[in-house]
Amino acid sequence: MPRYITTTIQDGIAHVRLARPDKLNALTLEMLDDLAAAAHGLAADRRLRAVVISGEGDSFCAGLDFGSAMKKPSAIARRFVPRPWRGTNTFQEAAWGFRRLPVPVIAAVSGHCLGGGLQIALAADFRITHPAATWSVLEGRWGIIPDMSGVQALSELVGIDVAKRLTMTADKISGERAQQIGLATEVADDPVAAAFDLADQLSMRSPDALAATKRLFDGTWNRSARHTFARERWEQLPLLFGPNAARARAANARKQQPEFLPRQRRLVP
Repeated sequence: MPRYITTTIQDGIAHVRLARPDKLNALTLEMLDDLAAAAHGLAADRRLRAVVISGEGDSFCAGLDFGSAMKKPSAIARRFVPRPWRGTNTFQEAAWGFRRLPVPVIAAVSGHCLGGGLQIALAADFRITHPAATWSVLEGRWGIIPDMSGVQALSELVGIDVAKRLTMTADKISGERAQQIGLATEVADDPVAAAFDLADQLSMRSPDALAATKRLFDGTWNRSARHTFARERWEQLPLLFGPNAARARAANARKQQPEFLPRQRRLVP
């Protein structure tokens, strides 16, 4: 069975590509397996500093390839069963596995960003889109709902009325409009180049601080102030007395760029 996900790592920055450009990178069931596996493999690399996700060719991802997937109802059923230790099934883990990574994840969006493709993009920490890209919660067109973690991601990014409208209408909007309503972080004529620029910038910061920031915000965004204050304290002490913060202090005193050690903790809870 051909595989359509490629992952390369250079200077601590991983580039995960959806590599089925002749089909606008539409997702097969095997691609979902491979996306989840790619996220799990990257999670184990403590030298990793950032991840960029993009699509080969002219599109990010046109969503699930229904023609391929619906020929295999038993395979769909197997991938629909959640893993109790993660709380996600294969469809959800293909996207949310990247949210769990202890490093910043940046989606670079061009062309189509539809259905399951949009949900993969929303699971990233940042989304950089071409202004003319096409975004849509397209599931409504097929009489279904987003089920690859998209509802959770939408609830974090836009108001409930906007999320309902996008999901109920399946309207297609431009990348520029996606940025205006909060789906995308920024627009760029070359999203991949802009994504790597951001990844390079983030790689100059302590990997421990980046991981703690991601844990802190993802774990407290809709929780009480009391819970957030406790998490701030819990995250800060190991950082304050850790080796990478010491390197940052020493380098800043010398007005030099710090040379950081690999990330000290493994995973985002």
